Amino acid sequence: MNEELSRLEAVDLREVWTDEAQDFTPWLAKEENLRILGETVNMELELEAQEVDVGDFRADILCKTDNDSWVLIENQLEETNHKHLGQILTYAAGLDAHTVIWIAKDFRDEHRAALDQLNEITNERYRYFGVEIKVWKIGNSVPAPQFDIVCKPNNVPTPTSSINDWKTRYWHKLNDCFQDRKQNFNIYIPGSKNSVIFGIGKPNTFALRASLSPQKKRIGINLLLQDDDAIFYFQQLQANREEIQKEVGEKLEWDEAPNFKVKKVSIFKSDISPENEESWSDQHTWFAEKLELFDNVFRQRLQELDPSDYLPEDTDVE
Repeated sequence: MNEELSRLEAVDLREVWTDEAQDFTPWLAKEENLRILGETVNMELELEAQEVDVGDFRADILCKTDNDSWVLIENQLEETNHKHLGQILTYAAGLDAHTVIWIAKDFRDEHRAALDQLNEITNERYRYFGVEIKVWKIGNSVPAPQFDIVCKPNNVPTPTSSINDWKTRYWHKLNDCFQDRKQNFNIYIPGSKNSVIFGIGKPNTFALRASLSPQKKRIGINLLLQDDDAIFYFQQLQANREEIQKEVGEKLEWDEAPNFKVKKVSIFKSDISPENEESWSDQHTWFAEKLELFDNVFRQRLQELDPSDYLPEDTDVE
């Protein structure tokens, strides 16, 4: 037995993320890192937007949970302060977020007590979490993040590895459906989550998303337009709305989402239960057919989109 054991060393957060907005928020917004945070607070977190406008202010991250309610995440790489306490209350009210996750390097006792009181005096729909972020390394190893809950609602259960395992099976079987049909779609990491993403053209700009909504009893496909030019792409597609809907053959939902960066064009299959395994075959066939349809209808159009072609309606043309 080797008795030479190394020791965990704390890493200064600023050595890993120099700036909260430019470094930490984009890191946390990645799917794999939201999954780690979600496992800590025992909920699924699906990114909706970063830097969300709330009046003249901007919230760090807005997510959805598996029951389609909003989750506000506010970050700071320092000790908690009154400014951020005020921000989370303002943003939560402005975004109608029922769950707030406040992440900080250290929590002052006064702010921990404030979150505890909010959990005590509000009804069970509202939940406030205080989470400390730490980073560790062993010797010359790659730094590893750790989330620790310092305060939470009383009704939050302890995380378990078996939660929502049916979703992992769901995506695995959808992957099998793609292979049986010899389609090019692939779910690389079928995990216990509400949605999976597929490429369609330029990465980080366009994507297709297959999503499950157990609470609403429906499944859906979204075309996501998600960079700084998203509104331009959305408007250009919408200019050909009738032609596109005719090609799809069904009603599409066009969501400009004025307050969010991500714009969506969606189709849904309703009155079904995603967790009902007996209907998975039909659901997977629907996903396979509609994903291929969306790819055929939108891929070439997306390649031809150019934000320089966009002219706002109130622009004067000489």
